[in-house]
Parts: sequence; structure tokens; C-alpha cells
Amino acid sequence: MAYQAGGQRSEPRPAPASIEAQAYLQDYAALLESVPFPSVVFDHRWDVVLSNPAFETLFRGVGPHPTAMPSDNFLRFVLFHPDAGAVLGDHESSWCLPMLAHFAAAMERHGQDHGLQSILRDIAQDPIMDAAYRHGLPHWIRAVGPDAVEHDGAVRPLLHPDPRWGRTDCRIVDETPKALRDMGYSRMTLVLREARRAAVAPRRARAVRHGGTHLRVV
Repeated sequence: MAYQAGGQRSEPRPAPASIEAQAYLQDYAALLESVPFPSVVFDHRWDVVLSNPAFETLFRGVGPHPTAMPSDNFLRFVLFHPDAGAVLGDHESSWCLPMLAHFAAAMERHGQDHGLQSILRDIAQDPIMDAAYRHGLPHWIRAVGPDAVEHDGAVRPLLHPDPRWGRTDCRIVDETPKALRDMGYSRMTLVLREARRAAVAPRRARAVRHGGTHLRVV
């Protein structure tokens, strides 16, 4: 579970209506804390409901942002945070485009959702991101095939702030039990792999900024 300032455990958000569901989430938060790999629970908007200390450690170096912190909304972080490329390797092809594909699918299912509509407006306000979403994304999906869009099982590069991991890969594993699914939540775990061995020290990835976003091309 994510920790707030002072080391106290924060409460899951948003809290489900029933007391039984709230109790389940409290116990699930304790389970999540025991997982050594970054793990996060989010809703259909990618608003973060629960995250564990390993998830917070992975993103501890990112700067503040008013709407795109990884512990608040992971989709917004991937798309809009200027520091995302410093943690998410091959940021555009390995993270941005798959997340845009999932966002498009969410819009098909929940098109009137105010939170998703807000993200859509932010995409539309950036010409590069808007072009990637409206024109580049369909072309990319045709080129790579629908399987490349799926998160579960995908292996994607990371740049971990802990030098014991450093430049590495993670396998994304969907671990959503029925109880979470019934609440409208999903769980994603990033299973870290042994750090890559390179002949020279890797350079830290730099996010390339273009106006309000850092997406360059599709």
C-alpha cells in the first residue's frame, strides 16, 4: 500500500460502498505490501486505488505534477508526466502507445465517464498526442497486431532508481481476482528481471518535451 508523509499507511481510494468490500480492500492492501515487485490496483480510469512500497520506490525520483503522478492516475502519468521516460524505457513504443490503446478501449466501454472525458480533452489539447491517438494508434495496432496491445505477459523496459536493478526489464502480470474485478478494479504487477549487463554504463533516459507532452512520433 502506498505510504503518506510520516510513514502512515494511506486509506484505499475510492472506497467501495459496502463495509464488506472496504474490509476486503484493507486486507488486500496488507497482501499487496508483502509483494516485492511493484504492484498497483486501479479502476477503469486508471485512478490508483492501492499501491505497494515497491511501486512507490520505482517512481520515487519523478518530480511533482498537478494531474499526472503515478500514485494518482497511472494512465495520466504515462501520457503526460515529463519524467515518465526516465523510468519507463522505450517510452513511446513500449508504454505510451499500448496505454493509448487501452484508453481507446475504455472510451468504447465508458465513453460518458467524466474522468475519461477529461483525459480525452487533455489529449486533444496537445497536437502531437492528438495525432498519435487519432491517426498513429490505428496504424500502430495494424502493424504490431492486437497481441502487442495487451499488458498481461508483455515484457517492457524499465530504468529503476535502485542501482541493484538499474536498466532492466519487467514482465507485466495481470493479477486481478474475482472480488476486485466485481468492484471494477484491476491489479497489475511489474515482475522485475535481473539488470541487463552492458559494456558501458547506460545513460539515464531523458524525456523529450514538446509543449505539454513528451510524445514525439508514432
